Amino acid sequence: MSVTVVGSLNEDVLVAVDRLPGRGETVIGRAAELAPGGKGANQAAAAGRLGPGVHMVGRVGKDPAGDRQLAALAAVRVNVGRVHRTTGVPTGSATIPVEDGSGENLIVVVPGANAELTPEDADVESVHRAVVLLLQLEVPLATVHAAARAATGTVVLTPAPPQPLPAELIEHVDVLVPNEHELAHLAGVAGGERSPAELADLARSVAGCSVVVTLGARGALVVPVDGEVLLQAPPPVTALDTTGAGDCFCGALAQALARGSDLPDAVRYAVTAAALSTTGPGARGALPDDDAVRALLPQVPAAVPLD
Repeated sequence: MSVTVVGSLNEDVLVAVDRLPGRGETVIGRAAELAPGGKGANQAAAAGRLGPGVHMVGRVGKDPAGDRQLAALAAVRVNVGRVHRTTGVPTGSATIPVEDGSGENLIVVVPGANAELTPEDADVESVHRAVVLLLQLEVPLATVHAAARAATGTVVLTPAPPQPLPAELIEHVDVLVPNEHELAHLAGVAGGERSPAELADLARSVAGCSVVVTLGARGALVVPVDGEVLLQAPPPVTALDTTGAGDCFCGALAQALARGSDLPDAVRYAVTAAALSTTGPGARGALPDDDAVRALLPQVPAAVPLD
């Protein structure tokens, strides 16, 4: 086994809009479509596209949406034997307006069956034996903590949606992967643009593990426990839709780490996969395979050490 994901499965409703709405504003959507989603399932799908041996642990409802989510993961080689069907609650869902041109989006999630995932669900062989365990926060925190405790491999956590993280959970995390907003939330500071050096200082203030801060079109910042901080830019692509790019990054990072890459090389691979994922619609419309990522790697700028 290489990568196991414990997390959420959602059905996304993607709505194309000329521009994203402001607070209290109504805008008219141009088109809508259903697509598989959920941070956990998106990460599993990305990892599955990039290599074999990916397992998903989660919950869906006993409904057509659940059928679609399981089929979508199986189609990209993800083992769904530990995704449970849950009586009495629907499969989780997310509504995502996507802005034409920029590809920027807003996301509103309704957890549904994801809220029923228990610590006992995570106490399974696919978690115990995973080379890399990938976690997020769209399922109950107690379940995330139980999975991290049960792991024997490398634990990677995306702290999203952002919430306070207990110290006893962080103790079990090897690589924390927040974006800038999530990092500011964890550090208890106001949001806003910060320099890479400021972000590195924040990263070291919130965790005693390695931190990778995703920066969207600017790439990612690698803040290891020991060693120099690196700023890794992505390759040049034309972004159509950024939905799920962070999830693709995490799935690719997990696959690269499971194959034995060190953290800087794994981040280089992950920014390349994430960049490619933005060239199609939805969270999974352009997930790349390993050949596509490796073909683009020569165009990725070298990582820049921070002074």
